[in-house]
Order: sequence, then C-alpha cells, then structure tokens
Amino acid sequence: MTRLVDLPDLVLRPFADRPDAAWYVAPPGKWNSAQIVEHLAMGIEWSAVGFDERRSRDPMVRRPRSAGQRLAKVLVMHLGWFPRGVTAPSGAIPTPSVDRVVAEHRFRHAVQRHQEVAQLLLPARARDLFLKHPRMGDLTLAEWIEFHIRHARHHVRQMWERMPG
Repeated sequence: MTRLVDLPDLVLRPFADRPDAAWYVAPPGKWNSAQIVEHLAMGIEWSAVGFDERRSRDPMVRRPRSAGQRLAKVLVMHLGWFPRGVTAPSGAIPTPSVDRVVAEHRFRHAVQRHQEVAQLLLPARARDLFLKHPRMGDLTLAEWIEFHIRHARHHVRQMWERMPG
C-alpha cells in the first residue's frame, strides 16, 4: 500500500536513470512528464493549503453528494478509474513549459507540506473537516490523501507510456 510519503519515489522513480530529455516526451496535445509532475504538485499543494486554512474552524458536516459526485467517488476511489476526457481544474493545469527540476522540487515540497498538515490534523480532525473536490464533493483529509495516491498512480502509468526506449 502506498502512503503519501512514498509518492516522490513512486512518481519520480521512472526518471532515476533517464536523461533530462525523457521528461519532455509526450504525444501531440498531451502533457509531458514534467507537466504531469507539476500537475500532481499543484493538486497536493491546493489541498494542503485548504486544510491548513480550515484547521481552526469549528467542526464541519459533509454536504450531501449529488448522484454525479457519488458516481465519481466510486469510479475513482473504489475502482481507481479516471474517465478519459475529464479535464483538470483550471488551478491544476501546468504551464506549457515546465522545467523538470522545478517540477520535481515543487512536487517534493507539496508532499512534505501535506504530510505536515496531516500530522497537525490527524487523527483529531479526521471526521469533521472537509475540502471540496471538484468532481467528488466534500472529502476528509484522509480521503484527499487516498485521492492523491490514486491520482499519482494514474499519472505514473501515463509517464511510463511516454518513457522513451
């Protein structure tokens, strides 16, 4: 089982012995691996900041999920399936030219920041603090961590497919 702290190894391992150019290979119209790492970092940063900002709030109650949100949660969180054609939220779209060193650093820092927030909030705020996911509705910190792990695995498969030779 992967933990959030293991994500840097999972995501960055494909490039351990590869030249820098491997980071920038992508099919036309698709993100290269540097952009994927940046995308993952942006999402992890966003949820870390969101939970950090909410940590002093009174206990919250999860809002009811719509049918679409319930379906999205089953597909992603239970089946690990990310439907094709679903676009990333605007705040998680990487720029066209992402430097791999910057992306790698940002990713490692985002994971570290998320770990720090989790240590502050868990287990005390495990069931009464939520942050809205754009497709699945309100998620707890533990659910966000699980999402980030599943999301990273999804993109790691894409990165391996883009890996030259």
